[in-house]
Amino acid sequence: MEISGSAVLVTGGASGLGAATAQRFAAAGATVFALDLAPSIEKAGEVEGVTFIATDVTSESEVQAALDTITGSGAPLRVAVNCAGVGWASRILSKKGPHDLDLFRKVIDINLVGTFNVMRLAANTMQSQATVDDNNQRGVIINTASVAAFEGQIGQIAYTASKGAVHAMTICAARDLAQVGVRVCTIAPGTIETPMLAGITEEFKKTLEAGIPFPQRLGRPDEYAQLAEFITQHDYLNGETIRMDGALRMAPR
Repeated sequence: MEISGSAVLVTGGASGLGAATAQRFAAAGATVFALDLAPSIEKAGEVEGVTFIATDVTSESEVQAALDTITGSGAPLRVAVNCAGVGWASRILSKKGPHDLDLFRKVIDINLVGTFNVMRLAANTMQSQATVDDNNQRGVIINTASVAAFEGQIGQIAYTASKGAVHAMTICAARDLAQVGVRVCTIAPGTIETPMLAGITEEFKKTLEAGIPFPQRLGRPDEYAQLAEFITQHDYLNGETIRMDGALRMAPR
């Protein structure tokens, strides 16, 4: 899949994994549209080569409006990368009582339903694009799971449920969208130095790094972006969840 000259949609594009991905695709010659909530976009400021669109990924109308804007740019939508997500933590049972049900629903809504919403609507836009090769390829969708999808830690029940479901959707989505020439892959990052880890102490950071076999450090958002670019360019990658974690296997806590 050729990146230069294509339109690329990135959710959660104002910070963390999404921001790094948006910038990398822009540098590769794509017309990049970063979807995020308005307050996050305000904090991000202007980014060369990236057009921000205030969007709630769980809203059908807002995502469709963003896709209409992308279509109106004149560049064909070839790539959608879903990075929007939250990582709120709570145990099933704690001293405060049972896990808050609304909190569980909210995590599922953003991480899973939001991902599915963007995937289905982006794929619908992609299917109207001209094919780019003899295999009738039209586009690529890259979703974001987590190593928690496989080894959820204590207090990650909602997050693990949402990311496990994103992983589970991957092969099914790839099979569903094969008929329109759209590939689907998922990246499962390990412990990445993103705003979700903002505010941790240097001591705790070293503890996290000590649990990673090699390289013994936190992952970087630009490494996620590099992998997203590689998946886009590698036309035989489809239906796969790729761990990006330095061989980390999460301990119970």
